[in-house]
Amino acid sequence: MNFLTNLLPRISFPPALKVKAGRRIELKSESEIETMRAAAKIVATVLKEISEMTAAGMTTADLDDHAEKRIREMGATPSFKGYHGFPASICASVNNEVVHGIPRKRKVIKTGDVVKIDTGAYYEGFHGDSCITIAVGKVKPQAQKLIEAAEEALYAGIAQVKAGNTLLDIAGAIEDSVKANNFTVVEEFTGHGVGRNLHEEPAVFNFRTNDVPNVTLKSGMTLAIEPILNEGSKLTRTLSDRWTVVTLDRALSAQWEHTVLVTDSGYEILTDRTKV
Repeated sequence: MNFLTNLLPRISFPPALKVKAGRRIELKSESEIETMRAAAKIVATVLKEISEMTAAGMTTADLDDHAEKRIREMGATPSFKGYHGFPASICASVNNEVVHGIPRKRKVIKTGDVVKIDTGAYYEGFHGDSCITIAVGKVKPQAQKLIEAAEEALYAGIAQVKAGNTLLDIAGAIEDSVKANNFTVVEEFTGHGVGRNLHEEPAVFNFRTNDVPNVTLKSGMTLAIEPILNEGSKLTRTLSDRWTVVTLDRALSAQWEHTVLVTDSGYEILTDRTKV
């Protein structure tokens, strides 16, 4: 789950979700990392199941019910449910919905939809956080290109993760990847540190900026890296429910996210769905 950058005056998300500047960045111990691996594995398991079960005719509420049931069955609690009033265990954002879509019984998934599912699990004091984008049935070629470009941008950013590199190394790699595919980055929302809290320092930007400190990565940091790409304009607006963010031009949006551990030699993707 994203939080707002503090660069823009427009507040389209509960301001309590903004990470407060000046808080220290936590380095996790070996035992804490083990717990985070367990939390992240729960998230990866749920998202893998949702990716395999999502089909036309289902509702986004069906997916939310499954996610909450499975998270609790595995001994965790949903990170998102009740978080600053959010009413569900997943964010389910469809087509031109960018982030923070509320699952609803009347929201029926259709063939050709682009569905973003973001979820988190809180296990023994630590959170895991991840997002996937699902192409439902056969989607339009441009939609498929957008989905693939968003995932490509995520892994371009992750490839820059290692002790000694900086947050701007991640941001620059993501920005360059997005531009090479002729899409736009949503700038209001960023990745973040994750651990004891769902949102921690530092903010992990998806574009180059000199308006925040360029933090040097250290072994033991845990980051939620999550680029959001729009098909058209990067501009967004928030619906009257105060959660669901949509593209201003009604074009499609796609997002991928992983919880990633910084190591001396590189990184470990804690929410890797291929390992569950």
